[in-house]
Amino acid sequence: MTAKPVLNRAQFHTSVARLRDLPASQAEIAFAGRSNAGKSSAINLLTRKNRLAYTSKTPGRTQLINFFELDANVYLVDLPGYGYAKVPPEIKAQWEELLSRYLQERSALVGMVLIMDARHPLTPLDQRMLDWFLPRGKPVHILLSKADKLSGNERAQTLRKVKQAVAEHASVSVQLFSSLSRMGAEEAAERIESLLGPVEPAEGNDVAEVLAAQHP
Repeated sequence: MTAKPVLNRAQFHTSVARLRDLPASQAEIAFAGRSNAGKSSAINLLTRKNRLAYTSKTPGRTQLINFFELDANVYLVDLPGYGYAKVPPEIKAQWEELLSRYLQERSALVGMVLIMDARHPLTPLDQRMLDWFLPRGKPVHILLSKADKLSGNERAQTLRKVKQAVAEHASVSVQLFSSLSRMGAEEAAERIESLLGPVEPAEGNDVAEVLAAQHP
C-alpha cells in the first residue's frame, strides 16, 4: 500500500488508565474492537509500523488507552479491547466505565474506527460501542477484519448485511479489511485521514484548561 503522510508519522506518546490523565488534544481518531478482532494488527498495518500497537496471543491484556501522536496534538488512540471472557468482572466494569465515558465525553474525538471480525460482526458488545458513540453525530468507519478467511461470496454477503444494519446512520461507513492480505488497507487509510481532515494549529491549548473543559 502507499504510505500515508499522517499515519506514517505515528509514534507512541503515552498510556493512561484514568480519564483525568488524558493528554491535551486537538483531534484524535479512536480504534475500538473486541479483544480478538485484530485491532492492533490493523493499527500496525495502517501506520506501516509492525510493532507500534501491542499484539498478544492472549487477548484482553491491553488495559490502557494508548495514544500515538500523528502530529502536534493530533493522535491515533488505541482503546482497550473488550469482550475477552477470562477478564475478571471487576476489570470488565472498569473497562466499560473508561470506554463509555471516553467515547461519550472526549471533545477532541473526531471519529471512531470500529474493528469487527468479519466472521462474527455486530456482536452485542460491538453494538454497545455504537450506541455510546453514535449519539454524538460523529463518523464511524467499520473495518470487517480477517475478511481473507471468508470466500468471495461470504465477503459480499457479510458486507451487505452490515451495511444494511447501519443504513439508518449516515455517519457510519463499512468496508472489508484484512491485515494479513492487506485487503482494503489503502481504502481504510484514506478514510481515516479524511476523518481527521485539515487540522489548524491550536491556540492556548493548555493541558489543565482542556482537561477541565472535558471533565468538569
